Amino acid sequence: MNQLPENQGILLPDAEKRHPPAGLTIAGFDPSSGAGITADLKVFAAHGVYGMAAITALTVQSSLGVRRCEPVEAVLLAETLECLCADVRFAGIKIGMLGSAAATRTVSSFLAESGCALAGRSRVVLDPVLRSTSGRALLESSGVSILRDQLLANLGWITPNLEEIEVLTGMRPEGREGTAASARRLQAMAAERGNPELNVVVTGGHLERPDDFLLTAAGEEIWFEGEHVATSATHGTGCAFSTALLCALMAGDGAVAAVRSAKAYVTAAMKAAYPMGQGKGPMNHLFGFRSGPRG
Repeated sequence: MNQLPENQGILLPDAEKRHPPAGLTIAGFDPSSGAGITADLKVFAAHGVYGMAAITALTVQSSLGVRRCEPVEAVLLAETLECLCADVRFAGIKIGMLGSAAATRTVSSFLAESGCALAGRSRVVLDPVLRSTSGRALLESSGVSILRDQLLANLGWITPNLEEIEVLTGMRPEGREGTAASARRLQAMAAERGNPELNVVVTGGHLERPDDFLLTAAGEEIWFEGEHVATSATHGTGCAFSTALLCALMAGDGAVAAVRSAKAYVTAAMKAAYPMGQGKGPMNHLFGFRSGPRG
């Protein structure tokens, strides 16, 4: 009879200590897997996190852009979240594309009422996806209003790019001081809604030098110098950054270390990318594992 290798096929006494944390992504489905739910799950896997998912919208898209977006019914999204929450408490929650005002309201209520986030809002990260890279609007104005008025109150982190923070605050982030002022305004908006704990990361990935700005909940302001990577594999960088940030927070990193870790992960994943599709392709989210054809 073949013998199992030592410690395989049995439950060790300290197994609970070694179980991966559970992370939840609430986002849209990108069939090309460059962004959205499937990309988030790859980032979770790359960081040793067990990922679960609730889909807010279905999209028709590829590396060439988004053709169509079809929101999931809010009642189905609510049932999905309730079903998962009845079974698991999450070490962290990432929110990406919401796709509709109804979904935004549903997620806001879930965060406020469910108690499914083990660390409260401190490990709830929102990547406010408002428009696709190809220019298609992915959240209507009423949804943006709900995001500002309700969802901001239930977040620990938000990671807008320059265009997104302008939509959220009404302030154009001109230069470094303008970026910092916009981040302070967004943080103040959260405080006005009963949330004095919001950390803001303004990402500059589309700039010539992709520097990111962190405004911590304690008021600390830090710039992170970026490295320009010459690649067409830029689809879903914001999704990957916010999910990697959450993974670092779940691992116990502080604010500065978590941002630095997420930025390093995205840079490495872009450098390790291989051609996939005819447009702006995906990063290699699983660059730490063997990828590509064997031979």
